[in-house]
Amino acid sequence: MNQNPPIPNDKLLDLLLDVVCVVDIDGRFLSVSAASERVFGYRPDEMIGRTAFDFMHPDDHAFTRALIKNINAGRPSPNHENRYLHKDGHVVHIMWSAQWLEAEQVRVGVARDITERKRADAIQTALYTISEAAHGAGDLQALFARVHEVIGQLLPAENFFVALYDAANDQLSFPYYVDKHDPVPPHRPLDSGTLSAEVIRSGEALLLTPDTAEQLLAEIGKVVGKHALDWLGVPLMTGSDTIGALVVQSYCGSVRYTEKDKELLQFVSSQVAAAVERKRTHSRLEYLAQHDQLTELPNRALFLDRLQSALKKARRDSTRLAVLYLDMDRFKQINDTFGHTTGDHLLREVAHRLGLCVRESDTIGRLGGDEFAILVDGISEQDDAIVVANKIIAALSEPYTLEGMTLMTAPSLGIAVYPEHGQDDLQLVRNADDAMYVAKRDGGKRYKVGQALLP
Repeated sequence: MNQNPPIPNDKLLDLLLDVVCVVDIDGRFLSVSAASERVFGYRPDEMIGRTAFDFMHPDDHAFTRALIKNINAGRPSPNHENRYLHKDGHVVHIMWSAQWLEAEQVRVGVARDITERKRADAIQTALYTISEAAHGAGDLQALFARVHEVIGQLLPAENFFVALYDAANDQLSFPYYVDKHDPVPPHRPLDSGTLSAEVIRSGEALLLTPDTAEQLLAEIGKVVGKHALDWLGVPLMTGSDTIGALVVQSYCGSVRYTEKDKELLQFVSSQVAAAVERKRTHSRLEYLAQHDQLTELPNRALFLDRLQSALKKARRDSTRLAVLYLDMDRFKQINDTFGHTTGDHLLREVAHRLGLCVRESDTIGRLGGDEFAILVDGISEQDDAIVVANKIIAALSEPYTLEGMTLMTAPSLGIAVYPEHGQDDLQLVRNADDAMYVAKRDGGKRYKVGQALLP
């Protein structure tokens, strides 16, 4: 009966997937099995004579020294973990079984590579953490900061940013941007020569390394900003739409991003994209609840909210503010004669002209129909409000060219000033509204000041 020849004992260790090693009391490798090249990237002859700390992650030196002291004192360690740096630069997670042999004055250790398991656990934890943060974050800025923190625990992310794309306005923005070389870029169109824009345009992840950068950049064309040695960007996708990108980049030669890092970042990006879309939807619904859909001006509820806030400030600072209330003369006649579409165009033009008559800090609201209100705060006297009223009357009395027709109309306007004409928001609006009807009754295209409160 034929039998296979026995494998020599000195070759058995080299067949093991785990690394078996022997070190002296100073921690220098005396013997290392062949699996070292698979696990650490170094051949046995490259490790022998050097200490474990030459290959170990620097952040793990201190606690490993304390552990070795216990092992050398006769307390074996069956399953401690630490990290090593692979020859190609990536981190390797190792589980050790080690004990000290007193008679031989050596320490024997068996190293098992648990990097994939740790990575899977880390990804699972990261996804849960980001999902939790996505639901709990008060705003996107807080979410992006938390995402940066989580990603930094999985791969080198000193330089990290989020790019978001507004397709309706063709605007690429960078709401979260941490980079050691470049400042936060300004808003720009998608066709702007950035790598993040290329990720968004293509909807594909992009990994640039020193080995691939030249070819990829030649295909993409000129890019702006400082060139990173390693650059990794993945798209933020919602359905078939790309709404942005997550990017990490490194200017340091010791950091190398890999296909596994790309896969990991893509896992994270799906959670972030869903969170961004939820926040955008919430913001949009909130905006719609507070704004008039036709003119996009604040509606009655938002206007009164801002008026209440302005009144608190005026009381605290002993200043004045004014509410101007207006509607357009002959608007119903125009609407009935030329149709609601023309009437809508007229109201949008009125809103536009009003915006040119007041300061950016003032608030214009559409309260319903052709009725508008303007909050002018921080004034010193009633005449300041009258100046604004005259400006509005002049601007809104100019001819309106709509759908090839020229229409004529003008505003009737009432003024109420705090504190003379009202102590709260409803008093001021009511007084300004009453004054507006007096102006309309007196022929329109004019203003009237409200009735002062009785002492």
